Amino acid sequence: MTEPYDGRTVTWVECPRDAWQGLGALVPEERKRAHLRSLLRAGFRHLDLGSFVSPRAVPQMADTEAVLAGLERPAGADFLCIVGNERGLERARAARGVTSVGFPLSIDETFQQRNLGRSLAESWELVARLRRSAEAAGIELVVYLSMGFGNPYGDPWAPQDTADAVERLRALGIRRVALADTVGRADAATVTAVLTRVAQPERLGLHLHARPDGWPALLEAGLAAGVRWYEGALSGIGGCPFAGDALVGNLPTERVLPWLAERGYRTGIDEALLPDLAADAADIAGRFATP
Repeated sequence: MTEPYDGRTVTWVECPRDAWQGLGALVPEERKRAHLRSLLRAGFRHLDLGSFVSPRAVPQMADTEAVLAGLERPAGADFLCIVGNERGLERARAARGVTSVGFPLSIDETFQQRNLGRSLAESWELVARLRRSAEAAGIELVVYLSMGFGNPYGDPWAPQDTADAVERLRALGIRRVALADTVGRADAATVTAVLTRVAQPERLGLHLHARPDGWPALLEAGLAAGVRWYEGALSGIGGCPFAGDALVGNLPTERVLPWLAERGYRTGIDEALLPDLAADAADIAGRFATP
């Protein structure tokens, strides 16, 4: 991330894309932009706000170009969108304001096939191509290691598998890697087991999913290992539909950020605005949950 590592500064990535993509009714473009503008006014500078994937797969994100076209990106802000292939990267290059693209790369074969319809071997080759193309375009590639803490499919997994994938990505020149607890399986011991096997864990991000009161122990494990990049969504909305548990969602921003502040960590975000922002996020989710 762009912030220098000083041990007390935490980079928080707010993920409205993750919160919106599972809603059954389409959220109007201007409603999305209004929420994003509110986030920017509150000091959020890292937003995962859209995706360039097939509109058939994720119809909620089909308007990402249009949303971005009417949104001003402040200096120093990072606008990230998810891509699943080279066509997605081309769309990101042509869109207004995109500074980063995220690519989901699973640790296990089953989820990669289910999520992107590609084998792991094909996906690793794609990552190498995406890195070269993104670099040429002046866009940073962020790789999210899905199923970074185990999987529900019975595919073999051990903490060292995730650590090995991190090192392989770094060898490819990927500077930003986040471990994703895709289905909310991780506990504090598992997070610790993975992070202690990775060199320089402070260079990693954590995109965790948890039940409403399950996140503090996960964060404590991450912080103890040196991780200072975390991701979540207001009101804990969203998460992975593969989790199979309706209570598993994103880390609730309006609860996590004050928790971090109480422990002496800085995010640069105006905490006084969090209740209203969380209410707005919940209103969007409630209004557009069903077609």
